[in-house]
Amino acid sequence: MNTRSTSTDDSESTPPDPYEVARSGTAFWADAAADAIEARNPEEPVVLKGGVSPSGIPHIGHFNEILRCYFVAEVLRERGHEVRQVFTSDDRDRLRKLPRQLADENWEIVGLGDVDAGALGRNLGRPYTDVPDPFGEADSYGEHFTNLLRRSVERLDIPVEFVSNTELYESGAFDDAIRTVLSNRGTARDLLAGYQDGVDEGYVPFFPVCESCGTLTGTATGVDLDAWTVSYVCEDIETGDDVIEGCGHEGTTSLRNGKLPWRFEWPAQWDVLDVDFEPFGKDHAEGSWPSGTDIARQLFDNDPPVGMVYEWFTLEGAALSSSAGTVVTIDEVLDLLEPEVLLYFFSKRPLKQRDFSIENLDQLVDEFDRFERVALGDSDPGGSDRKQRAQQVYPMLADSEEHLRIPYTFAAVLGMTDDPDLREEIARREGHIPEDASEQAVAGALDRVEQARTWASRTGNAFDYELKRSQMPEVSFDPDTEQALDELAAFVAEGHDGDAIQNRIFELAEEYDLEVGGFFGAGYRLFFDDTEGPKLGLFLAKLDRQFVVDRLRRQR
Repeated sequence: MNTRSTSTDDSESTPPDPYEVARSGTAFWADAAADAIEARNPEEPVVLKGGVSPSGIPHIGHFNEILRCYFVAEVLRERGHEVRQVFTSDDRDRLRKLPRQLADENWEIVGLGDVDAGALGRNLGRPYTDVPDPFGEADSYGEHFTNLLRRSVERLDIPVEFVSNTELYESGAFDDAIRTVLSNRGTARDLLAGYQDGVDEGYVPFFPVCESCGTLTGTATGVDLDAWTVSYVCEDIETGDDVIEGCGHEGTTSLRNGKLPWRFEWPAQWDVLDVDFEPFGKDHAEGSWPSGTDIARQLFDNDPPVGMVYEWFTLEGAALSSSAGTVVTIDEVLDLLEPEVLLYFFSKRPLKQRDFSIENLDQLVDEFDRFERVALGDSDPGGSDRKQRAQQVYPMLADSEEHLRIPYTFAAVLGMTDDPDLREEIARREGHIPEDASEQAVAGALDRVEQARTWASRTGNAFDYELKRSQMPEVSFDPDTEQALDELAAFVAEGHDGDAIQNRIFELAEEYDLEVGGFFGAGYRLFFDDTEGPKLGLFLAKLDRQFVVDRLRRQR
């Protein structure tokens, strides 16, 4: 059996409480995780692992383990360690139910009605790598969704090695672990019975793949380790409230044609991959993790890795779920904000439950911008600890090149026009782009405009309007409205700010006995060819003054 830790003192080799690692009082939680790993005197490279079952569309929740490991890896690298970050695709798990949504290789999300749902339904109960890809793009369902996850990781430029559980089983990498579990079935049953009901004397901790129907059956009846085979009956499998029907076949198959139950497979992964650290969701903290550490020690004679608990995210207050279709993907998120903002979101304390709200994405971006300014030298009212954390974490989020940040909601305002020159002109006039900024920095700053524009369009918020700059809409107003617009044009020509223009609109409506909403509507029709829009006075003050004056006078 593998023993990664070189410590000989049992008290030293006892893994720290995964909650204590997560709630560390240090400035940055990844330091506490790195401290706990170093206390094990690990061999090099230090191995950090996450994993997921490729059940459907990869979403930001799947990145908890990838990005928690990333920050710990960066701390360890800063301390001079060689690090290997791996992520297991638990693709020998069975397809338990049909997801509501799927995504093709171009991240186009579709419903079951857009693919052959019947074909998927006929493959329920089979391992993900034995289920055909519904899009015909990869060798299997499992490979398809693992590829999507891998491509998302590449977009974040994080060095992660993906490992297929199916390949580990088929290559024989799990053979020693399987032999250990099955040659010590009594011990394995006793250990499992402490955490799970229904473990009787006849229980065999192995799930064979039925050679008749391909189902990953749960009923192994006997084992021949010399012949390296397992006997089974393909019986019905309960999956939550549903039942996957077995075909009734009785047979014998190779021990490489199946898998260990999860509670044994997890510590087997630690052993096979030499894992030193693994974060996991709180749903594993009370059951799978304690059973895993017991099985690692008492069955595999191996020190379990350092563990760390994290809270799940929600999406607009709802639980993230691939099968239920409550997802937002990394590709979607990176259309709305910079990678460093997403990394910042994951850098925050693991045990605080957080909602990822697309509706309120501007708040997250503003928070990151403040964090960046503190990291780069601004004072922080939160004190020295927060400044120390910002200065430590920021290099893990962004490179050292010059970055200009246009405030997100202001970028959304700029997104109301498709004219790139006008966008830059307004941003410069408002002081968000200094005169000496490099072309690269300016281009980076203006990239946020497209992101904010996409956000406004996706959420249909107050910034989801398009300025009609190139051609004036066809409009017709009564004489009083036209005269009020002319007076507003004269007022704008004097150079007043946005608040003053907004107040003047109200005053003119009253002076000419116009309905206030109708007078604002006249402005919206002139500039947006719409009946509503953003706060008009503030918006007009940001545009080229002569253009606004001419448009209010219906001249262009």
